[in-house]
Amino acid sequence: MRPFILISNDDGYHSNGIRTLVSFLSDFADILVCAPESARSGFSCAFSAVDYLRLKQRHNIPGADVWSCNGTPVDCVKIALDRLCGGRRPDLILGGINHGDNSSVNNHYSGTMGVALEGCMKYIPSIAFSSCDYNENADLSYLRDHVRDMVRRVLTDGLPKGVCLNVNFPKIDPSTEQFAGVRVCRMGFGSWINEVVKCHHPRGYDYYWMVGEYRDDEPGATDNDRWALAHKYIAVTPTRVDVTDYDQISAMSDWNE
Repeated sequence: MRPFILISNDDGYHSNGIRTLVSFLSDFADILVCAPESARSGFSCAFSAVDYLRLKQRHNIPGADVWSCNGTPVDCVKIALDRLCGGRRPDLILGGINHGDNSSVNNHYSGTMGVALEGCMKYIPSIAFSSCDYNENADLSYLRDHVRDMVRRVLTDGLPKGVCLNVNFPKIDPSTEQFAGVRVCRMGFGSWINEVVKCHHPRGYDYYWMVGEYRDDEPGATDNDRWALAHKYIAVTPTRVDVTDYDQISAMSDWNE
């Protein structure tokens, strides 16, 4: 039987990235897409606790059963598993391909990663794919062999309980460049600074844009995802759902009563 793959994203069901991802995999897998009806970047693992959800069937992606949802990326995964899988349990859940970098602390904000983390919390092997090319119309076809290889590896070998993969592709010009390779690496530490821009509306009130600049807080490190991307490596970061600091449990043992 062909593997069954559920795909979502945070850019919307109509995005170039999700259509490209389906095109990479539909020849050997049954694909169900359930993705937001519009962009939901930065929603991380948020879900709709007070608003109702709507589903609409779409027909915009060949080779897939496509649905849109008015909720968050995590809503899309939850409602797809509950209502759209027809009794089948997905063999794999994928987020992406995102138009934008989800390395370093972006991991925590990313709706693309929210898809993978939700799948992981359902004990389904999950991968988030992101490209550092922010152009929404970028040709991502050169990622095909790498995506297929990673998907096949995870379908064959699985992933440990509580672990999903955050995969980031550096931006290259495939006509003149090649990836340096693949690096399995840790998440880099960085900070977003100058995040809020204040503006004044002609009608007399102030308003604010969330923007920001990324600051690398460990510029000398050579073992993290930021270094890998800067040197044209595909960065693969195994990510745990369990965020417990086990070393600190031991360090705080004198707190126990």
